[in-house]
Amino acid sequence: MPAEAAGAAAWSAVVLSLQLAGLTTLILLAAGTPLAWWLARTRSGAKGPVSALVALPLVLPPSVLGFYLLVSLGPEGPGGQLTQALGLGLLPFTFAGLVVGSVLYSLPFVVQPLQNAFEALGDGPLEAAATLRASPLDTFFSVVLPLSRPGYLTATVMGFAHTVGEFGVVLMMGGNIAGSTRVVSVQIYDHVEALEYAQAHWLAGGMLLFSFTVLLALYMLNPTGGRR
Repeated sequence: MPAEAAGAAAWSAVVLSLQLAGLTTLILLAAGTPLAWWLARTRSGAKGPVSALVALPLVLPPSVLGFYLLVSLGPEGPGGQLTQALGLGLLPFTFAGLVVGSVLYSLPFVVQPLQNAFEALGDGPLEAAATLRASPLDTFFSVVLPLSRPGYLTATVMGFAHTVGEFGVVLMMGGNIAGSTRVVSVQIYDHVEALEYAQAHWLAGGMLLFSFTVLLALYMLNPTGGRR
């Protein structure tokens, strides 16, 4: 591949990866907060099964998750039939499909740090707020959120960085469409397949530097949160 074309393809993949990671992280912070709060406070017997489902992407091969997403969101799957009935069309091999896959795959990297932060609060701050007649909503936004900032920092960094590095799920759900679903990890795979090791080195080295930098920043800015 000519150097100019390789540079354009790499830049497109980087921009798409950042867009995917940013949108995925925002969705996970919004949806993961009530889920993490429930997991931190509930005594329900459903906590174990729900916790296992949240943590499943930590041990499940990404290609397995991507395969079942592809089947369930395909034209014959229940998810695919639902999205078609809603007028959304089919999600596989689209950017929206990538977002769905990334949200599920990065779920534990956001929910678990938030759950740990909420559990670390204990009952004291909540009881103090209750004595001042603060409503549950006021307590959450005025007490819980400020005290949980280290957990949010960890969740944001881990969710974003993990999404940027995805390969199996994005390849199964998004395929390899330039400018639409080809992210950095897939671009590196393309270069290696074409024996373009120099271009692969540039992107892989950039990913390595990025991963180290965000983890270094996390441990320096949030040493206690980084160990959760």
